[in-house]
Amino acid sequence: MEMKIGLHLRQRQQLVMTPKLQQALKLLQMPAIELQQMLKQEIMENPLLDDEEDLVEAQEEEQERQETETKEPETKSEEEAEEPEEKIDWEEYLQSGWEIAAGLGEEISEEFVERVPVAKRSFTEALISQLRIATDDERTIEIGDYLVGSLDASGYLTCGLEEVANTFRTTLQEAERILRIIQTFDPPGVGARNLQECLLIQLAAKGLDDSLATRIIREHFDDFKQKKYPELAKKLRVSIQEIQQQSKVISTLDPKPGFEISAGDPQYVIPDLVVEKVDDKYVVYLNDKNIPRLRINHVYQEELLKDSKDGDRETREFIQSRLKSARWLIQTIEQRRRTMVKVMECIVDKQREFFEKGTAFLRPLTLQQVASEINMHESTVSRVTTSKYVQTPRGVFELKFFFSSSLGTQDGGEISAKSAKDTIRKIIEREEARNPLSDQKIADMLKKDGLNIARRTVAKYREQLGLLPARMRRQY
Repeated sequence: MEMKIGLHLRQRQQLVMTPKLQQALKLLQMPAIELQQMLKQEIMENPLLDDEEDLVEAQEEEQERQETETKEPETKSEEEAEEPEEKIDWEEYLQSGWEIAAGLGEEISEEFVERVPVAKRSFTEALISQLRIATDDERTIEIGDYLVGSLDASGYLTCGLEEVANTFRTTLQEAERILRIIQTFDPPGVGARNLQECLLIQLAAKGLDDSLATRIIREHFDDFKQKKYPELAKKLRVSIQEIQQQSKVISTLDPKPGFEISAGDPQYVIPDLVVEKVDDKYVVYLNDKNIPRLRINHVYQEELLKDSKDGDRETREFIQSRLKSARWLIQTIEQRRRTMVKVMECIVDKQREFFEKGTAFLRPLTLQQVASEINMHESTVSRVTTSKYVQTPRGVFELKFFFSSSLGTQDGGEISAKSAKDTIRKIIEREEARNPLSDQKIADMLKKDGLNIARRTVAKYREQLGLLPARMRRQY
């Protein structure tokens, strides 16, 4: 076979991820807040882009200004002209002002005070402040600052005392003494080296040093973690009911005391879509009232194009590229709106029973089913449903909530995995506390109701729901 080098032409179809296509996919996946910030940045960078609301407000202000200028100044009537101007007693005016400022005058009905957000102290700052109140010894403060800086967000010490002693060239006993000082700070439990020590510190802060709960944690912590109440009752020579009562006392303690200070403000979910029931229909619309409505500033466009005709080639190319970018962005945002509404309408159509009756009637649904229904690619549906939320008459849900795998029933039908989880949760809530149901018994109960489910599947769903096994749910 002869081999030689040559040039050949060949045509083939290939999907190329152009920068514009990549940006369009990125816009599709963005939640509402990120999209709002991104569009504001685009408006600042592109002179041909503008917010429609800002343009309307500017036009109204310009119209009001022109109307004000065209109005003739009102002439005063003869009586007003003859009436002398009222003289102001500035001494009395200033005196009354000082009285109001001092709180001696009449009470002011309204206060126009700007609400400034209160600055919150960090977890480390709160402990260091308590350290400087507890002692004025510079050496103790120096080592204490190091120990406070070595606490994690939960309030636990992440370094060994040997490391602290070697760093500051002091004794292990001295490092232990300073750590004990920190362990007396608020919130109780900070500075502990493990969960056992954290619980003991909190019990001591409540004055329960000599209680049965303290003895359980100090001497039989492993048995308590595994809820071996009968064994604990024998070792401590008390009743099982008393052990259970002490476990309720221990359950009131905080295993992560540092979060009491270090936890930030709650993050509220802003839904990207809204579903409302109007008569017998469910209406879907976008929650995009805070997203800028983009439009091309035609006045600015005409001026720039007029100037660019007399300008250089680089200026013309810049204006043309900005104009194309603005038009493409407006089209992409509009396409994003249509795609999101179309996907949500399909979900509402497939899961209508959920909106009518609740989680127990959630049907199995996959991304492929929705994609086939609306003639889109599965990856597009995945991007639409990622990190986005919808407000419904039954609450706010993530879009991924409506998708789940299926379980077979004895009559040949299917049931959603989320519906099965909800059923398992309700069965465990109704069980007898002294005789909890095992995973096998729950599986047998579900099979009697027509659901084919294995014991290991019940165990998996129970763990996902955060529920303990039967042995650890038992109440005496």
